[in-house]
Amino acid sequence: MVELLRKPGGSRGKVHDITPANAGWDYVGFGLFHLLPGESASEPTGDREVILVLVEGKAKVNAGGTDLGELGDRLNVFERTPPHCVYIPNDSDWSVDATTKLTLAICTAPGKGNHPAAIIGPIGIDLEERGKGANTRYIHNIAMENRDVADSLLVTEVFTPQGNWSSYPPHRHDEDNFPDMTYLEETYYHRLNPSQGFGFQRVFTEDGSLDQSMAVSNGDVVLVPRGHHPCGAPYGYEMYYLNVMAGPLRKWRFQNHPQHDWIFQRDK
Repeated sequence: MVELLRKPGGSRGKVHDITPANAGWDYVGFGLFHLLPGESASEPTGDREVILVLVEGKAKVNAGGTDLGELGDRLNVFERTPPHCVYIPNDSDWSVDATTKLTLAICTAPGKGNHPAAIIGPIGIDLEERGKGANTRYIHNIAMENRDVADSLLVTEVFTPQGNWSSYPPHRHDEDNFPDMTYLEETYYHRLNPSQGFGFQRVFTEDGSLDQSMAVSNGDVVLVPRGHHPCGAPYGYEMYYLNVMAGPLRKWRFQNHPQHDWIFQRDK
C-alpha cells in the first residue's frame, strides 16, 4: 500500500517531491522547496502545468522566459494574507531566486496548453469564512473552478483555528460521475502554529477498505487517493494546509459521508 503520510526529506532544498508515480495515481504532483536568500530553484514543466505558491517569503520569478520581477509579501503563512502565485503551462519552464527565506510550493497536473504563464495572486484571492462553530475555517481559493486560470489544477489554502475541525463533515470526491461527483486526487501540505504542534487527519472509505488515521506534524504532506479525509487541530495549535486537486474534469463535486451529512444539512 502507498504510504499516505509523507515527511519532509530534510530542511533545505527540495524537501517534498510527490509525483503520480510515487503516489500511485494519475494526476496530482506536489513539490516543496525551502530556500535561503540567494538560493535558486528551477524546473521544466514537461507535459504538466504548474502553479507556484509562495507560501512564505519573496523571490524573483521567471516563467517561460518572462521576468515577472520580485513577488511575495507574506513572510509567515499564518499572517493569512493572500499568497502570490504564478501559473506556468506545460512545455515551458520556471525559475525562482529567493530574496528572503522562502517556502515555495510546486503544484502540478496534466497540462493542455490552454492558458499562458501569468501571475494569479494575490489579486483575486480573498479570505472566505466557511462552516460554523468548531467547524469554522478560512479559505483562500487560489485556483478553484470559479477562476479560469488552469487546465486541470484546483488549488486552495485553508486556515483552521485551534480546536476546530476542517474538511468536515467527512466528504469524498473519488468517482468520475459528474455532476454528482468528480474524481479528484488530493494532497494536503500541513503547517502548525506554533510549529511544534500536531494535528490529525483520517483518510477512510465507507466500506473500510482504506482507513488510516495520522498525526501530522509541521511540514508533513498527506495523500488522499480516495475516501473521506477530515482533519482536526488540537487546542493551542492553529492548522494551515495547502490543497492540490486534479482529475479528468476540473470541477469540485463531492458527497458527504451519509452518516454525517446531517451536520452539513443542519448548518446550511
